[in-house]
Amino acid sequence: MLRKLIIVALVMIFALPIPALASGADMTVLDKTATVEKILYGSEQTGSLVDRVGKIEKDVYGAETKDALVGRLDRVYRYMKDNSATPSFLIKLNGVEWTLSHTITALPVKARIENLERVLVGNSPQGSFDERLTKLAKLSYPGGQPEVVGTTISKDTLVKITLVSPLDTRTSRAGDVISFQVADDLYSGGILVMARGAAGFGKVVKVEPSKNFGRDAKLEVTYDSITAIDGNGVDMLLGEKAKDETKSMATAAGASVAGMVLLGPIGIVGGAFVHGQDFVIPAGTELFIQTKADADVFGIKVR
Repeated sequence: MLRKLIIVALVMIFALPIPALASGADMTVLDKTATVEKILYGSEQTGSLVDRVGKIEKDVYGAETKDALVGRLDRVYRYMKDNSATPSFLIKLNGVEWTLSHTITALPVKARIENLERVLVGNSPQGSFDERLTKLAKLSYPGGQPEVVGTTISKDTLVKITLVSPLDTRTSRAGDVISFQVADDLYSGGILVMARGAAGFGKVVKVEPSKNFGRDAKLEVTYDSITAIDGNGVDMLLGEKAKDETKSMATAAGASVAGMVLLGPIGIVGGAFVHGQDFVIPAGTELFIQTKADADVFGIKVR
């Protein structure tokens, strides 16, 4: 995929993170239902809670159980995200997709499984998501599933990202959620912990369009979280280490860094996207961010 090497560093990056996904223990039944639905279908579904949980069970396992609602939902939620005993559904799906294409997508589970089936077996068979993923994993791994290992991503680990959401001081608004993707695979001790294409999210904190008398536009943005290979979020920020690495990347690429203002109203290479006193940061822009703290994750051992 053709990548643009357009380097940016924005002014006054505040540490105002979007709240990370709550742990399972802190979530209500409705919260867990909505979370699982977004993973499976891409959006929260409608209908009664009982009907929604029943549909989830049928799609995931092939049959609806008659246990207490809370227990049923806890079971599905753990199956999706918990790697403490066996590899979770999400890490297996991410592993299969990465093994096939060396990238992962942010599509819903249903679409991802269907796409993988078309590539590996030529069609999209019927059956539960569990059954279908098990078959895909057997085609992708000698033992039928990835080798999952617990590890730690150290604080201030650099991650190269690519912006998916363009930023424009004329149209961006405070509160806008921005999306980005991991640009290169990230390993910790030889373990794959973040895959290329993994989704990240941030937020526009403040926008000031250009004003009269030469006052430049300003844009305040945070880069808050990236989804690790195990399906859980890792807190991120744009710190000094990431800014330095971004500047080094610009220099290595032969771009002029004259006038690159890391803490000024705009910070870009060569002024290519300045329009008067407003500025545009297009989708495809690459830069570095860094982990906010040590993060315990599960990763995949790559042979």
